[in-house]
Amino acid sequence: MRLHSYVVRYDSGFAPNPFYGYCTLATCKPDIRRVAQVGDWIVGSGSNSRDIRRGGHLVYAMSVTEALTFQEYDADPRFYRKKPFRYGSRKQSCGDNIYVNVDAARGWAQRDSFHSRPDGTQNPEHVTRDTGVNRVLVSEDFVYFGGYGPAFPENLRSFQGQDVCKSGIGRSCFDQPELLQAFVTWIRSLGVTGYQAAPYEWRTLRGQTG
Repeated sequence: MRLHSYVVRYDSGFAPNPFYGYCTLATCKPDIRRVAQVGDWIVGSGSNSRDIRRGGHLVYAMSVTEALTFQEYDADPRFYRKKPFRYGSRKQSCGDNIYVNVDAARGWAQRDSFHSRPDGTQNPEHVTRDTGVNRVLVSEDFVYFGGYGPAFPENLRSFQGQDVCKSGIGRSCFDQPELLQAFVTWIRSLGVTGYQAAPYEWRTLRGQTG
């Protein structure tokens, strides 16, 4: 088991997508989607950029329970509601089930989504980056706090000189059993699972339930 930690720079409900009973990472973070295995933990911390100031706080944590290809994700009825409807509710508009491989000649189709161009047409840059790793990480064992998460405890900020809470770009990866146990103990001690509160980017919008 390993722990992959990174900063959620854009917490909009899209990546990760914590809705409909599953937390999914289907876009962005190709480095994590490539290597994370079932049983690993993925931890997203808040950004400390000037307009957010949520550094040191937990956005979400998910234990990977499944890994799918985009084709499997697209076809699985469990995730139909994660296909975006851009003119629906906030929850519907940020769906991350956005890729389908049409055929060998035409390649990937991209649904109108947060990764499309403003007019709804395909954004080649995002298509290349997202589909470069044909893996969607799925979790039924997660907690998502969005813009309202707790601060990381001190014992995880300086665990034998290591900080579980990522800052800056990239990712950190940990595999020390003692550190992983301390992290899991903290997550379980919070006493909640699943979706708990709205994404940070919803905080400035009227209403926060989607």
